[in-house]
Amino acid sequence: MTPFRSMLITLALAAQAGTVLAAETQVAVAANFTAPMQKIAEAFQAETGHRAILSFGSSGKFYAQITNGAPYDALLSADEATPEKLEQAGQAAPGSRFTYAIGKLVLWSPQPGYVDDQGRVLYVGDFRHLALPNPKLAPYGAAAVEVMTGMGVLETAQPKFVLGENLPQAFQFVVSGNAELGFLALSQLIKDGERIAGSVWEVPAERHQPIRQDAVILARGADNPATQALFDYLKGEKARAIIAEYGYDL
Repeated sequence: MTPFRSMLITLALAAQAGTVLAAETQVAVAANFTAPMQKIAEAFQAETGHRAILSFGSSGKFYAQITNGAPYDALLSADEATPEKLEQAGQAAPGSRFTYAIGKLVLWSPQPGYVDDQGRVLYVGDFRHLALPNPKLAPYGAAAVEVMTGMGVLETAQPKFVLGENLPQAFQFVVSGNAELGFLALSQLIKDGERIAGSVWEVPAERHQPIRQDAVILARGADNPATQALFDYLKGEKARAIIAEYGYDL
């Protein structure tokens, strides 16, 4: 056998082995983490060969789906309570849960100068509609209600609520003009590394409970090498840099 032919066979066997070792993982991802997770998943596949198949939605809905047998291998939640409940119910791999990001709540309007940097626009109340994700389903919505309660404006603001099923829907309400302003995640205002236009109040972290976003491997994904590889990747420097790029604390 010639050296060249031997090299071709070696390369073919290596490629075949890589194909066998590569795997897929089904991941439920909180809607606020859509853009960074898409970027992370692309880099993860390029570096490991494993593929993360992503589904985006509200943490509350994912919890209901998972407890009813939805075929997810892992959950990246928008809160810490949902993964903890799954652990307690025996539906998650013990010891796999960790905080992958800490979210930042903002009040945003696409209209420049409309939202001030102290959130005083909520006291003025001259807006007709205020968008936010449903507080019963989305932690960012619950945090927004906590902020308005602390400011003493919840009673006057509540009749003006336009509730989205999740953060992307709340964002769409504001962009489309169905609401003049809305409580959103800072990550939604970042595109290609730049802030999108408009006016914003970055809500101080002490105004609400920390939005700790936890990830957990589910029982179905406990023996999936792609799932474990993804969680290892999420803890690495490259993924953490992407997470920070979208305005999250680590």
